[in-house]
Amino acid sequence: MRRSEFSRRQLFRGGAAAALALPAAGLLTGCSFTQPGGGQPGSTLDQIKARGSARIAIANEPPYTQIKPDGTVTGAEPDVVAAVLKRMGIPSIEGVVTPYESMIPGLNANRWDIIAAGLFMKQSRCGQILYSEPEIVSTESFAVPAGNPKNLTSVASVKADPAVKVAVLPGGFEDGALKTQNVPAAQIVNIPDGRSGIEAVLAGRADAFFLPTLSLNSLKADGIDITPAIQDVQQTGSGAGFRKTDQDLVNAYDEQLRALKASPEFDEILSRWGFSADAARGVTRDQLCAVAG
Repeated sequence: MRRSEFSRRQLFRGGAAAALALPAAGLLTGCSFTQPGGGQPGSTLDQIKARGSARIAIANEPPYTQIKPDGTVTGAEPDVVAAVLKRMGIPSIEGVVTPYESMIPGLNANRWDIIAAGLFMKQSRCGQILYSEPEIVSTESFAVPAGNPKNLTSVASVKADPAVKVAVLPGGFEDGALKTQNVPAAQIVNIPDGRSGIEAVLAGRADAFFLPTLSLNSLKADGIDITPAIQDVQQTGSGAGFRKTDQDLVNAYDEQLRALKASPEFDEILSRWGFSADAARGVTRDQLCAVAG
């Protein structure tokens, strides 16, 4: 999905308080991770098994990802990833908060091992990284002023009125969806985070904020309505993201993900965050990777 640059990146260990908070340039220096090929032998799979932990890129956007006040890494996707990794004999995760547009470059630069952030599959992303089979499936909506005065119900309704402005998180699925449907740049307002999108609508700087339905529901405020799911946007969903060179890790991960999805634990994890386990079971990686954008 989404988002603009944060001034700081943070590393969080699953189930523990924040381990450190350093400027981006100092992140790798401040932790024990060694890049593949940089002196630590074996594949990424071998390395994370040896460490007993995997570094995951997250965005701190509930319900997809969340950092609790005590530093615990949670949310729908990290919880699924943690459950799969435990089945693989890898007991812990370390979450690195990073903007969505930095997740794939950071993965390919070996700054983390896995993307576990609700980074929706689409053609351009599937060309750059490998995905697991789907873990969550989502819908998209607009946050609009109460009563939806401009009757914004679709991307087409945005394009129909050149005066309409829509807030998005840069690099996110929604940003890409608007651009894929040729919404003019002058109608797109970039904002840094979810709360800023709601504030932009309330202040009249944007007529709508485009984000997954569940994310908007978690941000809802007085004076804001959430529209029904947008129908002229393709179905979205995500799985864990991996480097193209880590096919062995993807294969091992998918094997245990299949076992998890066949168990009640998968339903329990997704229902905790408002997602449908059956929806995730009902779509494939190939289908989601065919989404334009």
